[in-house]
Amino acid sequence: MQKTYDLMVAPNGARMTKQDHANLPMSAKELADTARQAQNKGATGIHLHVRDAPGRHSLGLDRYQDAIDAVQAAAPGLEVQISTESMNIYDVADQLACLDQLRPKAASLSIREMARDPKLGRKAYALAAETGMKLQHILYSTQDLHTLKNWIEEGIIKDTSLDVIFVLGQYSPQVRARPEDLIPFLTGALGSNYRWTVCAFGPAEQSCALAAIFLGGHARIGFENNVQAPDGRVVSDNACAVGNLVSAAKLSGYYPRSCRAQEGVFQ
Repeated sequence: MQKTYDLMVAPNGARMTKQDHANLPMSAKELADTARQAQNKGATGIHLHVRDAPGRHSLGLDRYQDAIDAVQAAAPGLEVQISTESMNIYDVADQLACLDQLRPKAASLSIREMARDPKLGRKAYALAAETGMKLQHILYSTQDLHTLKNWIEEGIIKDTSLDVIFVLGQYSPQVRARPEDLIPFLTGALGSNYRWTVCAFGPAEQSCALAAIFLGGHARIGFENNVQAPDGRVVSDNACAVGNLVSAAKLSGYYPRSCRAQEGVFQ
């Protein structure tokens, strides 16, 4: 019997540029092309970041809508999740305004960033609950996990929104992730009814993703966190990273939860 998992591609993030990798997608068209290619390799979702004209991180509504429309046209059925990352540019009011005005079907939201203004954070979570928005709670540490539990107990976050992503390693200062970094998160989450995903910084990204998949979680990979294969070589593009992970997981009988995966069709 096949065992399945969800696989989200995070193709660009908020920091890297084409100087870091020539195939980093930044425009709506490039994101759409990447989405289609990653879906053909087995991706079930895409984590979107958009950039302004000079290539800087943006929460611009028009840019997000253009990217969402382009991705949905190029990769029908692929889940589209937007990022609300602050990058020390946006405050909680800006993040709430982005969610309120765009009303995306899915978004990621950092517990740590919402804690900067709990009153507005509460409004963001209430908006998601009212509109049926699928929120994924970003947890950078076990302290973030503790905050999440407290906010659930206080009713700030409803039980219907328990979709979390554990972030292993970090961008700056650089900390490369290891599969064992997952243990504190899982230990801290014992007894909790969370749907959980892992993303990881550095060349052990695939090993961390496989550990998550084999333990019953889900994975997010892509150039937001890493451009290297397990052997240290730079991969050609996001679709290659997705394909490498899918192939590795398939050896143990795990398949991404997509029509292409279930039919055994990979391009």
